[in-house]
Amino acid sequence: MSALDDEIHDLLRFAAERSMLPRFRALADDEIEMKGEDDPVTIVDREIESFLTDALTKLAPGVAVVGEEAVAEDESVLDHLSGQCWIIDPLDGTANFTEGKEPFGIIVALADAGKAVAGWLYDPNKDRLCHTKLGEGAFVNGERIAARTTTSEQPVAAISRIFLTEEQRAQVDAKLAPHYSMVDIPRCAAEQYPRLALGENDVSSFKRTFAWDHAAGVLWLNEAGGKAARLDGSEYRVDEHGKPGLVGASSPAIWDEFVGRALS
Repeated sequence: MSALDDEIHDLLRFAAERSMLPRFRALADDEIEMKGEDDPVTIVDREIESFLTDALTKLAPGVAVVGEEAVAEDESVLDHLSGQCWIIDPLDGTANFTEGKEPFGIIVALADAGKAVAGWLYDPNKDRLCHTKLGEGAFVNGERIAARTTTSEQPVAAISRIFLTEEQRAQVDAKLAPHYSMVDIPRCAAEQYPRLALGENDVSSFKRTFAWDHAAGVLWLNEAGGKAARLDGSEYRVDEHGKPGLVGASSPAIWDEFVGRALS
């Protein structure tokens, strides 16, 4: 791994060992709040975001930091997404974490002019770091990987239904379910993107596309030779905060077939 990858790995491991893993299945009631419906935040989210914000600012002075919890407090932080910035999801899979379930992780991306140029997805339970830089390929703990399909007779589709309307759920059942082996999403982008490249899932769709959830994973999957893009085929940009709709797949062919069925 590069010196930067090693530095980020050390920061993420330290944050997990200090704040995250000791509180897994040990959160007190007053350490969990709700930002909105089905949207918890914990003391772990806040501690890790604060730590990483300080650490990344020291690592690259002058580069803005956009953290999920900072945005929850002040939406003007989103303005930094159009420039050079770090993007942090301090506890991806917070709902799982609060329920004492895996998976969960930490995601960091580096973006410039609205596009991700580097990304890191960290699973603290496996000490697995998926990392990438634009134009340099995709890696897991320093080993270069190429996206592979599940080779299942029917492609495996992980579809998030959480934020879909009843009409949209009906469309999924009518248009997609007959042609795919449907599985639950892990509710953790730090796990979902690796599943798409490492032979566990073939395709996944997302309605909400926040930069802290998707910037690193989209870049990593595309660099692995899979495909992640908007439904119209356009590239994912981190500064299109409110734009819905994103599909990731283990191969461009599977992406094309899925989107064709979804839009038919």
